[in-house]
Amino acid sequence: MTSDRLFVYGTLMRGFDHPMARLLAQHADFLGEATCRGRLVLVKHYPGLLLSEVSSDVVHGELFRLRAGDELLRELDMYEACGEGFPEPTEYLRRLVDVTGADGATAPAWTYVYNWPVTNLPHIESGRFLDH
Repeated sequence: MTSDRLFVYGTLMRGFDHPMARLLAQHADFLGEATCRGRLVLVKHYPGLLLSEVSSDVVHGELFRLRAGDELLRELDMYEACGEGFPEPTEYLRRLVDVTGADGATAPAWTYVYNWPVTNLPHIESGRFLDH
């Protein structure tokens, strides 16, 4: 593990009544709202993050510090269907990205990047999943 931080932007955020969101809340400390450079698409009832180099492309989410990092990441990898045993290409890839916290400090954090074709998927212009 190269970071003990995780940036989430969809169904893993606080307030979602989902078993994996509850698991994250139980085994990680909420550090605050955060952003990363990217674009959001609406896949189905959940979003996908696309990395971007464009400074105006911003995705809003939440930053957590993982207490049982490697073990929790393995569980989340399985939820995101990118863990061991899933056929390639997986729908998501776990990647380290630069994340900016509410205090303006930028540091690397893990996040899940969408890895399938996005043709005809609607773009979430605001970069906030809860706005769609």
